[in-house]
Amino acid sequence: MWKAANLLLAFLVEILALGVLARWGWDLGGTTATRLLLAVGLPLVAAVLWGLFAAPTATRGQVPRWIVKVLVFGLAAAALWSMGHPLLGIVFVVVIAANLAIIHTQKLQP
Repeated sequence: MWKAANLLLAFLVEILALGVLARWGWDLGGTTATRLLLAVGLPLVAAVLWGLFAAPTATRGQVPRWIVKVLVFGLAAAALWSMGHPLLGIVFVVVIAANLAIIHTQKLQP
């Protein structure tokens, strides 16, 4: 149960990060076309990078995995902060750090 709960939390924060990036992209854009491009493009780029480097089945090595995780989660936290939700950004980072630490130290990879 411990393993399943932590892996579920990891999945949920990954999905949340993509949603935050989509919302941030929408807020950044000026015209509707730019808003749509950023709202779709930012999470799409993050998802592709995640799939190539950070997914459990990725074969690119540990260093790129951690770089992509820090980049995606850090950008999502910064996006929350810039959208006027600094406390949510901090909580997001703390939850992610705790979850990743538990997964890493307990070797809970799927």
